[in-house]
Amino acid sequence: MSVLAAIAVLAVLILVHELGHFIAARSQGIYVNRFSLGFGPVIWKYQGSLTEYAIRAFPLGGYVGFPDDDPDSTIPPEDPNLLRNRPILDRAIVISAGVIANLIFAYFLLVAQVGFVGVPQATQPGVLIQQLAPEVSSVAAKAGIKPGDVILAANQREFGTSLQERDALKEIIKTSPGQPITLKVARGDQKLSLTVVPETKSNGEGSIGIGLAFNGKVVRHHVKNPVEALQVGATEFQQIVSTTFLGFKQLITNFGETAGQVAGPVKIVEIGANIAKNDAGNLFFFAALISINLAVINILPLPALDGGQLAFLLIEGLRGKPLPTRIQDGVMQTGLMLLLGLGIFLILKETTQLEWVQKLFQ
Repeated sequence: MSVLAAIAVLAVLILVHELGHFIAARSQGIYVNRFSLGFGPVIWKYQGSLTEYAIRAFPLGGYVGFPDDDPDSTIPPEDPNLLRNRPILDRAIVISAGVIANLIFAYFLLVAQVGFVGVPQATQPGVLIQQLAPEVSSVAAKAGIKPGDVILAANQREFGTSLQERDALKEIIKTSPGQPITLKVARGDQKLSLTVVPETKSNGEGSIGIGLAFNGKVVRHHVKNPVEALQVGATEFQQIVSTTFLGFKQLITNFGETAGQVAGPVKIVEIGANIAKNDAGNLFFFAALISINLAVINILPLPALDGGQLAFLLIEGLRGKPLPTRIQDGVMQTGLMLLLGLGIFLILKETTQLEWVQKLFQ
């Protein structure tokens, strides 16, 4: 059931994305002749007055089809309600609507998590120093840091009870190689001020050789005030978006080291299944995280993605006319083949790494 829950989450996020395109087009009077959730053989379909709606066998995909290039379409090529005949702004709204829909949906998922499920947080503020690196000469030990210390602040940045505080301290350390960091430390009843200078690792990031943990127990905090829930949801949303963009930046700048961390649909389903098995309440957060990642990936200016189509529109706006159709089709088809190839590679790779699959070949 946990696997089905994870697949259902991905299917809903894809549905939201495609609905964004569909609603943006139909609300402007633009013709849409197909709306499909999934790919592969058709399980169910319904022919409306203007649009064919279909559900296909494999729910990890979907598309909105336009009659512009449909050879069987009876709509005159010069009809102003064809997508290609609309002004650039109208087309940009349709193309970007899927990304916008995913971002809005992610925000309200986080608000729902905050209000109905509760936000996991530590019972005490600060970040606990769980352990130091075994080396006697570790940077943390030289600075006077000891296991059991609680970091209350770093460079004036106070740490509360949010579970993101641990990652925030890690980020401060990583981005400060060779630079002094002033720490406010609680040791029992004592309050200390210590200064630590992270050493520079081979990848250029800072490190002080410590293991971090949440301070106290992890409990769920329900926000019953609707206004506060919207505010907390906005904070969670901002943190996820920032972390996502940072992750993509690291993927691009350190591709050789981070390429192996790229996850495909099988890995995402596996992660979602584990979350559903351990704590179904976290599915809201998982769905919001994937929805934001889906939005960010789609807005990248790559062929076959929404960002690639927006790039063509930008070129059209600058040139005063679109690129020749054969060039656009060639770029989009090449990009689609590369993305499909990457997707198939990740699916095969991650499927063979599943525990039950490996047991079959032992």
